Amino acid sequence: MSDRWRRVRTEAYRFLAVGGLATVVAVVIFNFLVHGFHTGWEAPLAGQPYFAFVIANLIGMVVSYRGSRTWVFRDRPPRTADGGRLLFVVINVATMLIPIACLWFSRNVLGLDDPYSDNAAANVIGLFLGMVARFYLFRTLVFQKPVVLAELKQHPLQVFELAELDVIEEPTAPSTSDPARRPGP
Repeated sequence: MSDRWRRVRTEAYRFLAVGGLATVVAVVIFNFLVHGFHTGWEAPLAGQPYFAFVIANLIGMVVSYRGSRTWVFRDRPPRTADGGRLLFVVINVATMLIPIACLWFSRNVLGLDDPYSDNAAANVIGLFLGMVARFYLFRTLVFQKPVVLAELKQHPLQVFELAELDVIEEPTAPSTSDPARRPGP
């Protein structure tokens, strides 16, 4: 197996682990807010499952960013000065529409509003589809391709995309301000 595929596989496993932790956090918060865990009192957002889903997943997003930045993509420097935070949030909010659409479909088209149906629609099917989209988008847009010195030495121009290369133009005439160097002995 090539180093590239080994790196992709390692990042995918780590991404699944961090995403799993963030999902557990979001699912627990979502279920508490919408269904109350049978605590004996009314769930705080029982009539607002979409808002509760957004709140729970924003908290899960914080967990996901910290894990992605420090463990999953630690060998990939962020593309932007803010550490990729803004693009990370934009991608997460955009892909959050996938599980919300699954939750909406389950509740409004199928007429299912029990805890099992909500979790199957939003936290299983929707989050799986969103996770696939986020993994691809994070790898390509938020975190840069890592530079491996062995690859750079063997294929110096294939490691970077042309847009990432800084081309430094050499002056056409020698500088008159610098004294000419004498050839060595």
